Amino acid sequence: MATQSQVERAQALAQEEAELRQLAEELLIETEARAEEVKAQFAAQLASIQAESALTPAQTIQEAIAAAQVIETELDLDEQETRRLIDAQLREAGWEVDTENLTYRKGARPQKGKNLAIAEWPTIDGRADYILFVGLQALGTVEAKRKSKDVYSAVDQAKRYSQGYQIQGNETLPGGPWRSYKIPFVFATNGREFLSQLETKSGIWFCDVRRPENLRRPLRSWYSPAGLVDTLAQDVDKAHAQLAQEPFNYGFDLRDYQIRAIQAVEAALAQDQRNLLLAMATGSGKTKTCIALVYRLLKTKRFRRILFLVDRTALGEQASNAFKDTRMESLQTFADIFDLKELKDVVPDRDTKVHIGTVQSFVKRILYPSDETEPLTADQYDCIVVDECHRGYLLDRELSDNELTFRDFKDYVSKYRTVLEYFDAVKIGLTATPALHTSQIFGQPVFTYSYREAVIDGYLIDHEPPIRPVTALAEDDIVWQAGEEVQYIDPKTGQLDLINAPDEIRVEVEKFNRQVITTEFNRVVCDFLADQIDPEMGKTLIFCVNDDHADQVTALLKKSLEERYGGIDDDDVKKITGASDKPLQLIRQYKNEVSPKIAVTVDLLTTGIDVPSICNLVFLRRVKSRILYEQMLGRATRPCDDLDKEFFRIFDAVGLYKAIENFSTMKPVVVNPKISFGQLVDELEAVTEPSAVKEIMDQVMAKLQRKKRHLSSTQQETIESLAGMPIDEMANHLKQSSPTEAASWLKTRKHIAEMLDQRDRRHKPVLVSYHDDELRWVKQGYGVAEDGTEYSRPEDYLDSFQAFIANNQNKIPALMVVTQRPRDLTRQQLKDLQIELSKAGYSETMLKAAWREKTNEDIAASIIGYVRQAALGDALVPYGERVQRAMKKILASQKWSAPQRKWLERIGKQLEKEYVVDQETLDKGAFKAQGGYQRINKIFQGKLESILQDINANLWQDIS
Repeated sequence: MATQSQVERAQALAQEEAELRQLAEELLIETEARAEEVKAQFAAQLASIQAESALTPAQTIQEAIAAAQVIETELDLDEQETRRLIDAQLREAGWEVDTENLTYRKGARPQKGKNLAIAEWPTIDGRADYILFVGLQALGTVEAKRKSKDVYSAVDQAKRYSQGYQIQGNETLPGGPWRSYKIPFVFATNGREFLSQLETKSGIWFCDVRRPENLRRPLRSWYSPAGLVDTLAQDVDKAHAQLAQEPFNYGFDLRDYQIRAIQAVEAALAQDQRNLLLAMATGSGKTKTCIALVYRLLKTKRFRRILFLVDRTALGEQASNAFKDTRMESLQTFADIFDLKELKDVVPDRDTKVHIGTVQSFVKRILYPSDETEPLTADQYDCIVVDECHRGYLLDRELSDNELTFRDFKDYVSKYRTVLEYFDAVKIGLTATPALHTSQIFGQPVFTYSYREAVIDGYLIDHEPPIRPVTALAEDDIVWQAGEEVQYIDPKTGQLDLINAPDEIRVEVEKFNRQVITTEFNRVVCDFLADQIDPEMGKTLIFCVNDDHADQVTALLKKSLEERYGGIDDDDVKKITGASDKPLQLIRQYKNEVSPKIAVTVDLLTTGIDVPSICNLVFLRRVKSRILYEQMLGRATRPCDDLDKEFFRIFDAVGLYKAIENFSTMKPVVVNPKISFGQLVDELEAVTEPSAVKEIMDQVMAKLQRKKRHLSSTQQETIESLAGMPIDEMANHLKQSSPTEAASWLKTRKHIAEMLDQRDRRHKPVLVSYHDDELRWVKQGYGVAEDGTEYSRPEDYLDSFQAFIANNQNKIPALMVVTQRPRDLTRQQLKDLQIELSKAGYSETMLKAAWREKTNEDIAASIIGYVRQAALGDALVPYGERVQRAMKKILASQKWSAPQRKWLERIGKQLEKEYVVDQETLDKGAFKAQGGYQRINKIFQGKLESILQDINANLWQDIS
């Protein structure tokens, strides 16, 4: 029996423990209150910033939010207090957890049918803060640290618990051991939300210890119990071994480069690369390649569930149809074999293998969840495939499907990255035009197949030299003299008003329909288009400045076509923009039905829309983005057998092609675009050489003097507030300071550069022009020479081609073979030559057009014919005639057996499609199916190589 003193001591101890618990609870409440107070302070500050100016840079707002998060996380909660935060996070992910009561010491043990996070579990190397049990299986160890502690290195402690785990009762281990590890998954956290600024001190760090190649990585949320079970079932090494053996015999043919693209991705995955970029030209079959890749990755169980991410509903719908229609094996479609969830499906099922979703919908779910939103866990997808991952170069309302408004480009990229990084998933980006932010997220491409390469291989269509109709107003500008009456639309009232021009007003063609409404210019261009475009001969896509401009062009073009053809169907010309009635339905009609034949758009049809029958692109607006421009061109690059489409035409009414060509990867000459204030300040931080600092500051001052005259009052007030002085005084201050002092001043005030780079987004008055206009002349553009001079005549272009051939005959090996030994020419040598010519700005389509314009002779002579004409003076002869003549000579050269004659005729037909038939050709396609080169060579008694050389020799004999 206990003595009275023992009872008293026990009571005193119990009282002391109760008081300590109460003190700890009070401390936690006080600390949480402080955190809420900090949050409230920064929320008020952020609200104040937003209220002061609608033009506050999104970057500033984001920095304010990040600062609030950083200060909040600096509150030094102890380990016990941190556990309570971790409890809440684990509970949200589906775990039953209570750090005070669900502990080993208090008798908590794993149970069948329950997902328990049991605290203070003993191991040989100490007590694990948590062991994660799914039923009786121990799947994870968790090390919890104080909020101020580093998390990255705490993973080592969690690993120790995995190594030192001992069975305590009826629990089981899930296989293994994996080297010295008994529990496969280890976690470490201090309860902080992940912040990239505090990468090693925040988030949930995770490592799958089953493979030594698996590196620890941060998570934004916890794995769910089901996620750990599914991850445990995966065998990555086995999947890679199966991928290496998996054939490509699906219900559709994959081209050689598509197979190589898939193999490049699979090889990168085998090297444990987690961010991959696939760059393939628009129209080269990214979707088909992607479906085959996804099918292989799921079939071999390399991944459990793939999120196919798009940023437009139209692209998501297009992807859904492709997955549902593409037959893979045994006549079954992809959707027949694997469970597919579409845009309307918010949450995937356990068996879902592919879920198609938009960036916007996931931004809402992750950043702005409602009370009804089911929590997302890190394991929901283990692979994310991002279609058109370059997006974000232009934030037009049409591009967001009105699902979410992004403040600006940086805001878009920030939210985009948040979605991608929220899940513990491998990221695979697909694009035709990688942007800077694309490579920052996904890395450099693991495989690239360019537009020019696809044209050379015959898979895509080239364009002829752009046709430039030049009107009087486009050449002379729209001009109002000082004192002349000018009508304008008042943005406040929407009504026409009248002023007298205080000075001369001059508007260049670049600003037509943006700063001035010019019906006459649009009428003249539409009349010209009506003469050039037959609506029955392929479809046409017209790019306008904005929705109002698209309305006007649609009406004017209908009138011009009616006058030209005596009547058209009203539905033949349709405006398809985000403001149209049911735009997705219009896109489907444009793609699949006879009408509309001509689509007038702004940005809605710039990317991801596949309409092979487009034969004409019309630019009535300028764009400054190389990526956007190439995406626009990509709308017309697809072949269309129904139309016998050999090339597409570009009609450039605003000088876009000349303005943009130096920024296009389709051209060899690349010139840096106009530099921004932000980039100049970034460069100031990177350089130390005084001369370099001075040169950059000179550029800053020159830009500042130009820019300050065009600032809105709101922009000026904001800049002056940031600078602490009037803008003129700021300019003088920078001018009078030394370059180093001025640079230092600017570097500490980077937000000024952001404001200077911003455009005034207020509604400006739009001028209305009633100036007469007329078509003055039409020309075709053949690009620019190395010195920047534009080729104004086809003769100039052909002369430059001849000079290039002459100067490089002994420098480019394939050029020597074409001109001196054509009988030895291989497919690869010809491709190498075509790529070199393309880099220099010469393509078969452009050469053919230049020759036709110069001589009025339309000769399809082949690129080899144009090279030999330029180098040797060979006559230009239609390539088909050369093939027929060469094959006639070969067939008459000796007596062939019936099988040999049959094969020669087949080779001749193939030669009409390709400029070289060699062993590589005969080991592909239909030839391969019938035995390929080896079998055909036997039919010719081992002399096939010599016969092919004789055909080439006869093919390129000069015709006198």
